[in-house]
Amino acid sequence: MDHLVDYYNLVLYNPALKSIFIVLLSIISAKVVDIIFTIVFKKIVDKTDTELDNKIIYLLHRPIFYSVLFVGIIIAVKAASLPEYIDFALIGVFKTLTILIWFFVGTKILVISTDWATTRKSNRLFKKNTLPLFNNLGKITIGLFAGYFIFLSWNININGILASAGVLGVVLGLAAKDTVANFFAGIFLMADSPFKEGDYILLDSGERGYVTKMGLRSTRFMTRDDIEITIPNSVIASSKIVNESGGPGESERVRITLQVSYNTDIDEVRSILNEIALKNEDVLKNPKPRVRFREFADSGLRLQLLFWIHKPEVRGKTVDLINTEIYKTFNEKNILIPFPTMNVVMPKDK
Repeated sequence: MDHLVDYYNLVLYNPALKSIFIVLLSIISAKVVDIIFTIVFKKIVDKTDTELDNKIIYLLHRPIFYSVLFVGIIIAVKAASLPEYIDFALIGVFKTLTILIWFFVGTKILVISTDWATTRKSNRLFKKNTLPLFNNLGKITIGLFAGYFIFLSWNININGILASAGVLGVVLGLAAKDTVANFFAGIFLMADSPFKEGDYILLDSGERGYVTKMGLRSTRFMTRDDIEITIPNSVIASSKIVNESGGPGESERVRITLQVSYNTDIDEVRSILNEIALKNEDVLKNPKPRVRFREFADSGLRLQLLFWIHKPEVRGKTVDLINTEIYKTFNEKNILIPFPTMNVVMPKDK
């Protein structure tokens, strides 16, 4: 028992032996913490369906071990009673190494998390064309935090640098306010998803076409004239956009309004209009076309032919063909389409 007390006193009052003992103890502690962390969290992640958490646990394995080890080494350095400048340098080095290890692990976790998010059906923000941007922004953010803590580990006051960076950020923000507005509008559009690439949309200005590319600054779409239009996202975000490809499918209903004279057999007109619609190859057979009697107008009976088409881009062609066929058939059947007339009565000479 006395020998144990002597060994204890020798270790306790000898700085070199005390430091070596702390280092050995920190190695054992780091290994124990690593094993406990791995066992406990592995049981938790094994209950989930995704592989993402397994990859994150694997990446956290080494940083936790080295963090505990380096903390023990820092305590050992302080216990070694070294000269102040050596003590400061060694502690700064091990703090920096710990921060760098977590920086590289954090960036890897960011990359695998965003890659995993792109595979989710519910994801609206992370897409293949925006993934590099978000990865780079995330890495820059993690790098800034890492740099901040590295400066703190070496007792470097960075308040002046932060103040200068804040002023520079305000200046750059004012200089590039339109670009910043388009950037955030692009993020909100991707998150809200009022339309996606390949959708057929109608703009406030009247242009219709396919969305060819959604970027963070602007959106491009191809009109029916094969002209690509680029619109800033800030403009789109504040405009009314009609997405003709929205809803459960791309099919949409078309209405054609016409008038016939009051002496026309309305049942015959219904039959003719339905037959014309069904003969067109772009008109869906289900739901069936239908004719509605809308109004007793001033100069005739106002009817409306309603039918469904399979894609928005065939609307113009389909309406043209059906209108042409209605005009020809009405002429053959002697069905009168009333039109405004004017009688000019000239005063007689007295």
